[in-house]
Amino acid sequence: MNRSGLSGRPFIFIVDYKQEHVWVEEPDAVDPEELLYDLNGFTNVTGNGKQYPKKQVEWETEPVSFETYSRSFQTVSGHIHAGNSYLVNLTCATPVRTNLTLKEIFYSSQAPYRLWLRDRFVIFSPEIFVRMEDGFIYSYPMKGTIDASRPDARERILTDKKEEAEHATIVDLIRNDLSQVASDVTVSRYRYIDELETNKGRLLQVSSEIRGKLPDDWKAVLGTVLFSLLPAGSITGAPKKKTMEIIDEAETYRRGFYTGVMGYFDGNRLDSAVMIRFLEQEGERLLFKSGGGITSQSDLQSEYNEMKQKVYVPIY
Repeated sequence: MNRSGLSGRPFIFIVDYKQEHVWVEEPDAVDPEELLYDLNGFTNVTGNGKQYPKKQVEWETEPVSFETYSRSFQTVSGHIHAGNSYLVNLTCATPVRTNLTLKEIFYSSQAPYRLWLRDRFVIFSPEIFVRMEDGFIYSYPMKGTIDASRPDARERILTDKKEEAEHATIVDLIRNDLSQVASDVTVSRYRYIDELETNKGRLLQVSSEIRGKLPDDWKAVLGTVLFSLLPAGSITGAPKKKTMEIIDEAETYRRGFYTGVMGYFDGNRLDSAVMIRFLEQEGERLLFKSGGGITSQSDLQSEYNEMKQKVYVPIY
């Protein structure tokens, strides 16, 4: 990444959650029969996908039981109350049955960052990780989700004390992360709302924008900067290192590429996304991975419901 950045050569990249598997390739070398991507308009998709017409989505899920989720939640909660973490992003893998193939989901879903890897997974992420351009780095942590059809949904999500504390913790974590690689780090927008359409209805999600000034030679250290920020704070928690140990203890599966990052460098600008909203093929079954942030104020039933609410495809 550093060499390509220095020479201005474009590349795309995929990095798994624990940075154990890293794939970097020049766009011309990517086989569209094996991998398709549309990363905020930077894409190898040709045509408009008419060979995959939209159809009525059949979507059945088998979420982990409340009892299983409760055990993971209690493990996390115990660490939080012991002072080992302020915030832990707890996730689960939900078996899904659908009439759509991974490739059909790629073509039909509406999301700013999409990627399909043959016989492996499809991603339709709404969450930016970092952008680097014109000497600045930007991050957009996303924390807080609510059903948009609920009465006063916007006011509810913005005044919810638990959601407010969770969002503030992540913004502070990301601000500290960016301060390791940039100067003059500021929160330029705080807790703004985006609306998402899904096959299960509309959702509201809360994000913030954090900005910092990169060193003059930032293109020569693209990879160094990116990897110093991994994994993303929004899908781990704070403090990051200890919280990752808690995640390993509490979760009942391996995340793999889920909650890693993907993105591209076009020669002048780097853009990337957190790999959430993630459907993975595992043998004959499909697993949708989702979760949410747990704090000392979290309610077990509400967190369980949020984890299930996020098992959707943005097809409408």
